[in-house]
Amino acid sequence: MIEAMAQVGGMLMLQPEVGGSHDNFFFDGIEKVKQSEVLEAVIAGETLVIRMTLVKLQKRFVIAKMEGKAYVGDDLVCEGEFLVATGAD
Repeated sequence: MIEAMAQVGGMLMLQPEVGGSHDNFFFDGIEKVKQSEVLEAVIAGETLVIRMTLVKLQKRFVIAKMEGKAYVGDDLVCEGEFLVATGAD
């Protein structure tokens, strides 16, 4: 789930209105990751909805801090803060 959340955050960074017209994104780190202890593991076939929210954008270096949440139905199953950057090869 964490990798999928990082990928969604990277796709958000590639949007022209957020990260510009760079070709690549780089996953810089994660913080405060929590997985729900109430639910069992997400089972194959369940729909996982990932929502990433841009918290802070440092435009000079095109580095963003994002808050990510993953849901199965209405249940929160994972959350964390992600650092993502864009750049050329």
